[in-house]
Amino acid sequence: MKTSGKTRIRLSPEEREKEILKYTAEIVAQEGVFAVSIEKIGKALNISKSTVYSYFPSTTELLQKLFLQEMRSLRAKQNAAIEKAKTIEQLVRGITHAYLNYIDEKGLLISRLQAEPSLISFGGPTDYARQSAINHLAKTISEACDIPMAIAIPATDISFGLPEAAGHCLNRKVTDKQTIEDLTVAMILASIKATKDNSEFNFKSLPEQPVNNKKPTE
Repeated sequence: MKTSGKTRIRLSPEEREKEILKYTAEIVAQEGVFAVSIEKIGKALNISKSTVYSYFPSTTELLQKLFLQEMRSLRAKQNAAIEKAKTIEQLVRGITHAYLNYIDEKGLLISRLQAEPSLISFGGPTDYARQSAINHLAKTISEACDIPMAIAIPATDISFGLPEAAGHCLNRKVTDKQTIEDLTVAMILASIKATKDNSEFNFKSLPEQPVNNKKPTE
């Protein structure tokens, strides 16, 4: 952590906000949410309390901004994986890999933020912008696998929780990260294949029946 010094560095408003958020993340990860205070942040960054308050009127707003920043960062990494993927396997692995790396690096920070009462309503990493993320991913899978969107959306919604379950396994050290990633990818790919196969079977057209123009006899 930073310690206070005599020299105050002049930063742009954007840079100062990032500095405050970064230091707050360090406090939460190392000591917990209870240790966050405006006075502590100001002293460590060699700025006045009023300066910190000008960016964040309360610790609640500060913690909320930090949490949303982390969620946006995760989604950005997952979206980058989606855009980079050339195959379904690369798509699924990229999203899963980004999520597990994030949990490996920031898991303690996020779990402590989630435990804060003022942040409970925000949900977890899979809840942030969930519907838009599902719609985007479902559209990609629908087009690549020729699955109707009416099927792709709920199927994607159901499988959306698998990386989160994998993250819990990672936190509990059930096995190594690569094994967890491989298993999660295999399970999601299997669900996509089964969804495609079932969709093709269930919506397969029946052969046309010959038209019988004869009137039924009484």
